[in-house]
Formats: sequence, structure tokens, C-alpha cells
Amino acid sequence: MLTKIFIVFALLIIIYNLGRGMHFLLKDQGRSERTVRALSWRIGLSFALLAFLFVAFAMGWIHPHPIVP
Repeated sequence: MLTKIFIVFALLIIIYNLGRGMHFLLKDQGRSERTVRALSWRIGLSFALLAFLFVAFAMGWIHPHPIVP
């Protein structure tokens, strides 16, 4: 259960950084580096979450659902 909470929390942080990037893009009209930093954080967090998902699956912390016809 703790793993699922961590995944949801990480996704919320990624969405927050995406929103920050959009806000800075509209507010600064692309003239500052805040947009780049916010979107770089989003990319880094996305890669970290993907790596965590691979590790969690390999360790048996999460399991895929079976396909039910």
C-alpha cells in the first residue's frame, strides 16, 4: 500500500511541475529560465518514477493485474 501512495504522490508532483512550467511560460513569455527548470524537474522526476517502477516490479512490491476477457 505504501508503494501505491508513493507512486500517486510522485505523479502529483510531476503534474504540479508541469503546471508550474505552463505558468512560467505564460507569465514570463519564455524569457526566463524558470520554465526550463520546472520542465527539467518534471523530466527528471518522470525518469526517477520509471526507475522506481522497474525496481518495485523486480522486487515484487507491485504486481500487474491479469487480463480478463
